Amino acid sequence: MSIAAILFLTFAVLLLANIPIGIGLGVASVAAMMKDGLPMELLSMQMYANIAKFLLLAIPFFILAGNIMEKAGISSRLINLANKCVGHISGGLAIVVVITCCFFAAISGSGPATVAALGSILIPAMMKMGYGEEMPSALLATAGAIGIIIPPSIAYVVYGSISGVSIGKIFMAGIIPGILMGVCLIVVALIICKKKNIKKMEKASAKERWIAFKDAIWGLLMPVIILGGIYGGFFTPTEAAAVAAVYGLLVGVFVYKSIKLKDLVRLLIDSAKGTASVMLIVACASLFAWFCQTSGISRQVSDLLYNVSGSKFVFLLIVNVVLLIAGCFIDANSALYILVPIILPVANKFGYDPVALGVFMTMNLAIGQVTPPVGVNLYVACGISGINLQQISKAVIPFMLASLVALLLITYIPEITLLLPNLLGK
Repeated sequence: MSIAAILFLTFAVLLLANIPIGIGLGVASVAAMMKDGLPMELLSMQMYANIAKFLLLAIPFFILAGNIMEKAGISSRLINLANKCVGHISGGLAIVVVITCCFFAAISGSGPATVAALGSILIPAMMKMGYGEEMPSALLATAGAIGIIIPPSIAYVVYGSISGVSIGKIFMAGIIPGILMGVCLIVVALIICKKKNIKKMEKASAKERWIAFKDAIWGLLMPVIILGGIYGGFFTPTEAAAVAAVYGLLVGVFVYKSIKLKDLVRLLIDSAKGTASVMLIVACASLFAWFCQTSGISRQVSDLLYNVSGSKFVFLLIVNVVLLIAGCFIDANSALYILVPIILPVANKFGYDPVALGVFMTMNLAIGQVTPPVGVNLYVACGISGINLQQISKAVIPFMLASLVALLLITYIPEITLLLPNLLGK
């Protein structure tokens, strides 16, 4: 049996056996290394080398910043602001869901965290307003996926560490695609709402909107500080993550006064657990990718992909299909480590911008967060609403189709993605 067969079959068997993805990637890599006769000393050396990067320090800081801002109560304030602005429109609460997810995405950088933070408030509220059970959960699960598209995003940090692309540039490039996906979801949500007898909420006065804005302004400033600091040359993306964590702590303790000193221990423990989970996956996935590269598997697959594609249009279509399928089974970080070394060289041959590639790969994998059987956002939403996976899987279909429209637009019109980075570059 060939080394490639051992590598991928071992991983597939472990995945089907419901072994955690990070462990599966690590065990498959070890099996292939033993078959190839490589010394096991390389195992720890490669795993450590791939996580001991200054750039990846942004991951624990962004996780900590997201946890702090969630504990500070920023989610309820963002919901209140969006509600005051558009809640009175027919289907307005559905619009509130998407807008709030876009705002919160710029704080948490995580799809499941976005769904968990907003779902406990928005899903029950939508049910009371006559939206039913399945539609609110499906909408929030899909909109929550915007959490890894709009910066700051851990997926962008991982992509940047693999590809060498500027993190600041890809952060800026992700803003318009995330908003575009949100607009597509709003359009579909309003179409669905027309078929339901949805109650309208009272229109807020200008004074109420201003009060809601003032209450939420500290949370809205976080992405401004992160991106403004990076592009203003005040700090690197890693330093921006640390600044975001400190800023969130100051807001939570001294402005909103919702974080007490006794809460800090729990925040640090939760952030450490989240970081450990992500970094284990990064370490094992990077080992898997390293073996694919050193054994020549990545180059062979890249050459095959280039020869089969024949044109940029077909290449992009194949990549979209592969990523959508991969997103059904593995998380975004693992998929990026495995597939970027294969896809990026071919994209370069076709002259496709690596920044645009990173954004549309991330959007593909974001959609994977709402596709069974490993659609993590679906499970979080089901846990909040109490419906089962079968119910939400059916209800999520129209929202997935809306997301695919946004995906195809940014895939084949990369100028949409590159608009802000190009303007900033000028």
